Amino acid sequence: MEEGNLVFSVNGERFEVPRIHPSTTLLEFLRSNTSFKSVKLGCGEGGCGACAVLLSKYDSLHDRVEDYSVSSCLTLLCSVNGCSITTSEGLGNSKDGFHPIHQRMAGFHASQCGFCTPGMCVSLFSALVNAEKTDRPEPPPGFSKLRGAEAEKAIAGNLCRCTGYRPIVDACKSFAADVDIEDLGLNSFWKNDERKENKAAKLPLYDPSHPISTFPNFLRREMKLGAVLNTEQYSWYSPTSLDELHRLLEFYEGEKGVRVKMIVSNTGSSYYKELENFDKYIDLRHIPELLEIKRDHTGIKFGAGITITKAIESLREGIHDKFMDGTEMMFGKVAYHLEKIASGFIRNSASLGGNLVMAQRNQFPSDIATILIVVNSTVDIMTSSTRKTLTLEKFLEMPPLDSRSILVSFYVPALKPTCDASSKSNRKLLFETYRAAPRPLGNALAYLNAAFLADVSPCNGYDSFIVNNIMLSFGAYGTKHAIRARKVEHFLMGKTVNLGVLYEATQLLRAVVVPEPGVSNSVYRTSLAVAFLFEFLIPLIGGGTKILNVGLNGYTDSFPNTGPVMKANGNHLDNGINHQMLLLPSKEVIASSKEHYPVGLPVTKAGAAIQASGEAVYVDDIPSPANCLYGAYVYSTKPLAKVKDVTFPSESPPDGLAAIISFKDIPKEGVNIGSKTIFGSEPLFVEDLANSVGDRIALVVADSQKHADMASNAAVVEYDMENLDAPILTVEDAVERSSFYEIPLFLRSHPVGDFPKGMAEADHTIMGAKISLPSQYYFYMETQAALAVPDEDNCMVVYSSIQCPEFAHSTIARCLGIPYHNVRVITRRVGGGFGGKGIKSIAVATTCALAAHRLRRPVRIYVNRKTDMIMFGGRHPMKITYDVGFKSDGKITALHLELLIDGGMSEDVSPVIPKNLMGSLKKYHWGALSFDIKVCRTNHVSKSAMRAPGEVQGSYIAEAVIEHVASSLSIEVDAIRNRNLHTYSSLSVFYKGTAGEPEEYTLPLVWEKVAQFSSFNQRVEMIKQFNGCHTWRKRGISRVPIIHEVMVRPTPGKVGILADGSIVVEVGGIELGQGLWTKVKQMTAFGLGSIQCAGTEDLLNKVRVVQADTVSMLQGGFTAGSTTSESSCEAVRICCSILVERLTPVKMMLQEQNGSVTWETLILTAYAQAVNLLASTLYTPDPASFQYLNYGAAVSEVEINLLTGETTILQSDIVYDCGQSLNPAVDLGQIEGAFVQGIGFFMTEEYLFDSDGFAIANGTWTYKIPTVDTIPKQINVEVMNSGHHKDRVLSSKASGEPPLLLACSVHCATRAAIKTARQQVVEWSGVDDIDSMFQLSVPATMPVVKELCGFDIVERYLKHSIASSKNLE
Repeated sequence: MEEGNLVFSVNGERFEVPRIHPSTTLLEFLRSNTSFKSVKLGCGEGGCGACAVLLSKYDSLHDRVEDYSVSSCLTLLCSVNGCSITTSEGLGNSKDGFHPIHQRMAGFHASQCGFCTPGMCVSLFSALVNAEKTDRPEPPPGFSKLRGAEAEKAIAGNLCRCTGYRPIVDACKSFAADVDIEDLGLNSFWKNDERKENKAAKLPLYDPSHPISTFPNFLRREMKLGAVLNTEQYSWYSPTSLDELHRLLEFYEGEKGVRVKMIVSNTGSSYYKELENFDKYIDLRHIPELLEIKRDHTGIKFGAGITITKAIESLREGIHDKFMDGTEMMFGKVAYHLEKIASGFIRNSASLGGNLVMAQRNQFPSDIATILIVVNSTVDIMTSSTRKTLTLEKFLEMPPLDSRSILVSFYVPALKPTCDASSKSNRKLLFETYRAAPRPLGNALAYLNAAFLADVSPCNGYDSFIVNNIMLSFGAYGTKHAIRARKVEHFLMGKTVNLGVLYEATQLLRAVVVPEPGVSNSVYRTSLAVAFLFEFLIPLIGGGTKILNVGLNGYTDSFPNTGPVMKANGNHLDNGINHQMLLLPSKEVIASSKEHYPVGLPVTKAGAAIQASGEAVYVDDIPSPANCLYGAYVYSTKPLAKVKDVTFPSESPPDGLAAIISFKDIPKEGVNIGSKTIFGSEPLFVEDLANSVGDRIALVVADSQKHADMASNAAVVEYDMENLDAPILTVEDAVERSSFYEIPLFLRSHPVGDFPKGMAEADHTIMGAKISLPSQYYFYMETQAALAVPDEDNCMVVYSSIQCPEFAHSTIARCLGIPYHNVRVITRRVGGGFGGKGIKSIAVATTCALAAHRLRRPVRIYVNRKTDMIMFGGRHPMKITYDVGFKSDGKITALHLELLIDGGMSEDVSPVIPKNLMGSLKKYHWGALSFDIKVCRTNHVSKSAMRAPGEVQGSYIAEAVIEHVASSLSIEVDAIRNRNLHTYSSLSVFYKGTAGEPEEYTLPLVWEKVAQFSSFNQRVEMIKQFNGCHTWRKRGISRVPIIHEVMVRPTPGKVGILADGSIVVEVGGIELGQGLWTKVKQMTAFGLGSIQCAGTEDLLNKVRVVQADTVSMLQGGFTAGSTTSESSCEAVRICCSILVERLTPVKMMLQEQNGSVTWETLILTAYAQAVNLLASTLYTPDPASFQYLNYGAAVSEVEINLLTGETTILQSDIVYDCGQSLNPAVDLGQIEGAFVQGIGFFMTEEYLFDSDGFAIANGTWTYKIPTVDTIPKQINVEVMNSGHHKDRVLSSKASGEPPLLLACSVHCATRAAIKTARQQVVEWSGVDDIDSMFQLSVPATMPVVKELCGFDIVERYLKHSIASSKNLE
């Protein structure tokens, strides 16, 4: 085959790359060598979808184009030779017109920070393109052939930290013809009272008859020539036969020091990180034998290079091949299970063989291996010139494959009956696969997976079954590879399945499935194996003719459905496809207002469309200036150590290394300062002593971000541990050594009432109860980023992704020892902040500035996800001990708290946390409240503000106390909550100075409204009935209130009117995705509209809010605390009032001359008369009312699976008081997004550290934020308009952080479900050996829930059932 240059296209544009290192990824090339920046680096692991692109490949044999999404962060550039790439810009843009996907994402309010949105758009586009290739009926105009369930799953692998997913799903489902358009949520296209047919017509038109050309004709012509890459130019080899591959491997075996990598997709590098480049790459995708799929009546043979997606398609095609004895259904179930591996854009490129080889060589926890073992699959291996066939089981057990051995193919046989069908006519084969993982739809490794195949025969009139043969495989549970449980198989064979046999089998299995030492959740994983075996076999006991008649088509109707655990249950599969919707229709109730037009209207978020198309510019999207360098941190891996030196292991410096920047490079006029708050400062770099894991030691600077990251990984830090005290690694250590931070007097909360008196009045007390709350990582989609550019006259311009540019400005100036006016910090938008882009970002900006100052060249940093998770802290962990006294009716009389808060190695904002915490904890009338709070200085990375800092912990502590009291009294917890809600009188005592007027206390109204909104009382009764009828599923429901105290801070604003009447606005607030710019635009249009001349009704479209610039907008402050939007709006309103006052005389003059006045004429005349059309102000809130209270309540219902511990959130109903919302659509998005982020804290996100404080949850493989399959199935929200609030900005109230606290309702509902499950276990045993007053940990992950239900719950059930059956005898 002819060799040539690397040629491909991007969005129809031809690229020819004569030379490039073969390790270069598609993402690196797109971001560094093209203008297309919609592809984002979110994780570098293929785990977030931010980098998704559509890859199109021409199949010359069939003259067709294959289109599929891939992760560009894993796809090697050389592998796209001859391919076409489509990014979100390629779908449409602001110049040529947006694609309907972009328009609908914007119109459904589905983009907030926008960093993830282009990847979402590409994932959806890929699904649309492939749906149109099917032979499904033509859809109505404007719709696609895509089904609703497919639309939901299209984004199942994409992460979003802002929206809560519901609006994104609605935007996706708007393309599906099988979705009722009435079920779609709030959008800007129609009003709810419009007719259905009118709604469809108002959607941006999608016309599949005019598709985007994903593969340009010029590339099609070139590809027909069939060129492969020139091996010498690229060190990239493309053998076309196994013999050629063998010769290559033999040759390089003799080349010492040459590192060779064989690839199909490179997706394995997402899990097994490559810290060094390989020298040669061998692309296996041109070897026909590796890409074959052969099917006959005996089974299917897959080439090892076949992708998981193609395997799924082939298995579903096999369903129509009429294999004997249910093989077709087995293939369908295997296909269904394979869809739970990774995500769509990984499955589209990852190969089956690569997965199995990782399992064999590296002990990767493979689902594929587990499933294929049980059906007696075989593999074909080539070693040198020798070929051999082994069972998959033997293959996994053999020593790791050497570098010369190749997995060529594997064979999945059709099922065969174990005896002559004529002799046992009722003999049936049963097959199931199982998977328990943090996410039902994949994108998460399993805690354990399993596959079972059994040959059974009925006996005793079909009331019982004999096991003729059975195969049981288990994997991913913390062992070297998937295994067959042969001891259990041998025990079961020939036996009639009854309760006793099943019990003995479970005991045998516990001894077989044993994770290796050190594996997390080991007891839980073993319990899963027992649960799955139980679930598989229990229907055989008294199963009757149902099993006989259904067989492999899924017999589990005879068994109580165990809920959302992934089980390849044929009952709801169509050709191995599940068409069930993930999410149910939601209900959004908003009250828009035209009183202050256009303020109060649900206007689409400013910039949403360009965020969707990828044109919105984030810091790392700014083109690199000439001679730009790139930085990566070298950080401490010790919690407390002297740093002696930083070196590299090899004599030659790492590739591209330019410099190592440390404290020694700080100018003598400067100061070693990385951040500063009113509480203290933190050094930029370690001078002598590293005080925590993640402490900044140095910055490696290189000619590319890749080289910088590789150099930082290679750096060796020499430590000296002698003569140092032991590090303080727990809050208990801090107490013992009196290591605390001072809490300033103005931040100290005051006790309420007389605690000893309150305890004396109590009928009951609980003493010394303990709670432990963990940290939470920000997981902003855009990691920390900055770009520093030296300017003339010793000046420095820094572009920073930061919530407080003003703070970075002063810190940079102090560090460099230059006047403040020599520094300029610019922030346009931030790709998610949540507090983590506040104080933490100052050091990143300062580091960049120092390096640029020292080297006199531009320097930029884009911190990789792992480093970000290790270095930048998160939410404050804490330990709480409390004493509480209460009456017999549940009225609490006194509460005392002792809190130990881990602040880490420096103050940051930690001294604020106690006040925030007490503010939300005081939501109940505790009678008397006292506390002792200590903020501990430890040798962990400093913690910082994270969305609702302190408030979420305080609100949870309050609920934990309430739950404990209710359990102690055996009273329904909702009654205890009711009993202890504030009256206005008690509110005024607990919230002295911030309670407001009596009519502003809306919590009682919200509390009752949410009960009605959610049908709470009716559902309580329904849940009791459900729980009485279901053994293995239990539901719980909880109603939770919140009170959240906020503070309005001074904020600057500037409004200018240009000569054409367009308006430019600057504010101190930063656009983080919270819709600040949108509200500011609305306020500007309202404020200037009061001039009341022709054309002012359209002022909204004339307003542009520009980026924050610290030399243009002074005293910008800190965008945090949920109130910056309203304070920015008020600053703008004041500016507009000034301008209107200046314009009024001009208007009056024109009216006298002409009668009517247009906006444009007014402004032109004002310019001619030299009227000052620039106004600025610093809004300063009234000290008497700068703090106020926010109210909300939520009801959540969950269902737990007692066998796996999985929690499904069935429904959440929220009522939140926004006052008079400035923009109900924006506030709705904030409410939903905050709530889902709170679900992450309470249910899914484990921010795990080792004993030294090193983050071992440091990427998408180990840290699980909520996804589209883990949010509530139905989320209903009412944005309540509570009327006039005279001290607020146009009567509005905050929405960014308070709703996060409401997610506690999910945790409390889970606790209620567990409580019911534990009561059931007590009933089984007849002995009350389970404590009814239990503590449900945060987060309530699957292992946590299962442990509280009982790791031995199956055995307890079987013992109870055996005893019951004996009693009946």
